[in-house]
Amino acid sequence: MATSFPEGVPETEDGKRPQFGHRFLSDPARVFHHNAWDNVKWSEEQAAAAERKVQENSSPLVCPEKQVDYEVNAHKYWDDFYRIHENGFFKDRHWLFTEFPELAPSHSHLTGVPLEKQRSDVCEDGPDLTTEQHKCSCASPGCETQVPPLEEPVTQKLSHLEISGEEFPGSSATYRILEVGCGVGNTVFPILQTNNNPNLFVYCCDFSATAIELLKTNSQYDPSRCYAFVHDLCDEAQSYPVPEDSLDVIVLIFVLSTIVPDKMQKAISKLSRLLKPGGVMLLRDYGRYDMAQLRFKKGQCLSGNFYVRGDGTRVYFFTQGELDTLFTAAGLEKVQNLVDRRLQVNRGKQLTMYRVWIQCKYSKPLALRSSQHVPIPHATESSSHSGLL
Repeated sequence: MATSFPEGVPETEDGKRPQFGHRFLSDPARVFHHNAWDNVKWSEEQAAAAERKVQENSSPLVCPEKQVDYEVNAHKYWDDFYRIHENGFFKDRHWLFTEFPELAPSHSHLTGVPLEKQRSDVCEDGPDLTTEQHKCSCASPGCETQVPPLEEPVTQKLSHLEISGEEFPGSSATYRILEVGCGVGNTVFPILQTNNNPNLFVYCCDFSATAIELLKTNSQYDPSRCYAFVHDLCDEAQSYPVPEDSLDVIVLIFVLSTIVPDKMQKAISKLSRLLKPGGVMLLRDYGRYDMAQLRFKKGQCLSGNFYVRGDGTRVYFFTQGELDTLFTAAGLEKVQNLVDRRLQVNRGKQLTMYRVWIQCKYSKPLALRSSQHVPIPHATESSSHSGLL
C-alpha cells in the first residue's frame, strides 16, 4: 500500500515523510482540520497581549527563601518528577533524525568533513507543562541558517574520574555524541536503535539520579555503546568523562532552560571545550511567550522569564538573541538559530494552543582566530545545582 501524507505535506522523492514545517494555515476557517499548523504568524494584537500576560504573571516574585529552596533542592524535585512519571511522561523523539541529521546513521561517515558541507535547515519537538508534541518550521521567520568498538563498562564515580591519554569511556570510537539532560533516554535510545555503526559511542547525563537509574535499567541500555552518568551542569568542579576536543555532537533538548540564568554561560562554555573543532552543539528549547509561559499564575515567577512549576521544577523562556550571545561567547559560530511558532489544535475541545520554540545549531571553529578565545567566566556565586541535569 502506498504511503499517504497529510494534506498540505508534500512527499519527497524517496517516499519518506519530509521534515516538519510544511503545513501552513492559509484559511483560518480550516484551523480545526488538522492537529497542528507550522510557521504561524502572530498579529500585533496577539503579540501585545502575550507581552501583557507576561508582565502580569511576573510579579510578585517568589520569596528569597523559597528561591533558595528550589535551587538547593533542585535534584530532589527532579527525582520526585521521575519517581512519579518514570518513563511514561515523554515520548521517544524519533523526529530527531529529520530535524538533526547530525544524529542520523548516514552522518557518521562525515567525521572529518568540514561542517559547512554538512549543514541543513531543519528543526524539531518539545514538552509543555503536561505533554510533549512534535513540531518544526525551518521556513519560519527568524530562521537563520548559515553556512564504537566494544568498551568495558566503567564503574568509577565521575567525581573521581581522571582523564589521561586515551583511557576514557568510548575512547576508541570515532564519532561521539553527548546528550546533556537525557532524562530516561527518549533521545538516546532512538539514536542507538537507529544507528548500528560500531564507531559510534553515546554519552548521556542527567541531574536526576532517579532518571539515570531508570535509563540504565532499561533493556535497551547497552554499556558497550553508551555511558550514562549523573551530572550537575552547574557544578564547575565536576568533570565530564571525556577530554576536551573529543566530542562530535552535544545535544541539549529542553535542558538549558531548567537552570538559573546566571549560570548558563559557564555551563555552555564548559561544554564548548569538549567539542572537537568542527563539532556542533544542538539545542531545542522554549521561546519567549510560549503557551507554557503565558499559563503561569502570579507568584510563580523567580526572575525575568524564569518560573517555577507546581512540582518545584523550573523553566526559562529564551529569545534568539539570548541564545546567540551564550553560544558565541563560548567561542561557537552560528549555523542555525530559528524560532518555530506552531499552532497546536485540540479538535475535540475546539481549543488552539500557540507554541514558541527555538532551535539552534552552533559549531566549533575548525581553527580559532588569533583574536578569538573561549572565555572561562570567573565565579560570581557558589556553584549549586542545575534543573533537569
